[in-house]
Parts: sequence; structure tokens; C-alpha cells
Amino acid sequence: MTVGLLGGAFDPPHVGHVVLAREAIRHFRLERLIVVVTGRPPHKGVVSPAETRFRLAEAAFAGVEAVELSRHELERPGPSYTLETARWASAEFGDVVFVVGADEFATFLSWRDPDGVIEAVRLGVATRPGYPRDRLDAVLARLQRPDRVELFEIPAVAASSTDVRAHIARGESVVELVPPGVALLLEELDLYRRPER
Repeated sequence: MTVGLLGGAFDPPHVGHVVLAREAIRHFRLERLIVVVTGRPPHKGVVSPAETRFRLAEAAFAGVEAVELSRHELERPGPSYTLETARWASAEFGDVVFVVGADEFATFLSWRDPDGVIEAVRLGVATRPGYPRDRLDAVLARLQRPDRVELFEIPAVAASSTDVRAHIARGESVVELVPPGVALLLEELDLYRRPER
């Protein structure tokens, strides 16, 4: 059985995350997709505490069959490196497809031990129509096991966590950018009201 793994800060989760999850489940015929909320990302700051982001992710994926949330990175001390999570997932589940977006994969060579990551798990890279393939080919050409990477196309979704936070800071609606449960929680917790610096 192939298990999918989808990691992220989810600060906050948006409709693009849900589309990515559904398309990965369909493409790879996954019986389970484990969503891992990043505890402390090594390369970027987060606005909301880990527990808040976990609640937001729960709300985002509540209606998606086959999705399970994991607290693995939240309960591990120190920065959350994909390499460590990939090795944990491989030991825990066996055959694992780690799902990433094309933009993330374009920066894959800057991650800690990228070859080690794809030794532990296969990568499923979600591309969107019109995405420059040469960016992905440049990464594939420098990997020891490019055969462990599979590209699959998903519909283009104009949403990002940065957009959602900016909309809220400007007092604009985000109902089209986030799943309904996330919209309710964002309002309830009064998140992202202050503009980012």
C-alpha cells in the first residue's frame, strides 16, 4: 500500500492545499494521505503558533476522505527538516510518496540532503498548466535518483497563504481562498489582522 505524505506550515491552509491533496490521492491511488503540520520550519518564519496551524489544517482537510493529520513534527524538538520526516515516514509506512508543489521542488537542491530525501521516499511533484518545465528538469538533472520523482499535473489555483494573510490584514474577504471551516476558524481566532512587516 502506498501512503502519501503532505507537509506544510499551513499558515493558513488554503483551497490550493485541498486541491493538491485530492489530486495526489487520485493520481497515486492513495489509501492514506498523512498531512504533517510543520513544527518549526528551518528556512522560513511562521506567523501562527504550531497548535493554531494544526487546528487550521484539521478544519481544511476535514471533508477530504483518506486524509489523516500527524503531530509528528509538532512533538519533535528542534527545526523540522524534511529529511528526518521522510525517514520517519519510510520506517512507519513503507512505500511513501512525499507530495510537493512545483515551486517547492524548484528549490529542492537547497534542502538538507535532497538525495537522502528521495532515498527514503519517492517524490510526487504537482505541476500546473504553463509551469516552466525547464526549472524542474534542472533539478532532476542533478539528482542521483531522478527515477524516484514523478510529476503530475493539477488545476491551477490562485491562492497562497501569503495572499490569505494579506487579504485579512486589509480587511478583505477570504471565503474564496480558504475552505469554509478555515474561514470560520480564522474569524473565531482573529488571526492575521495586523499587516506583516
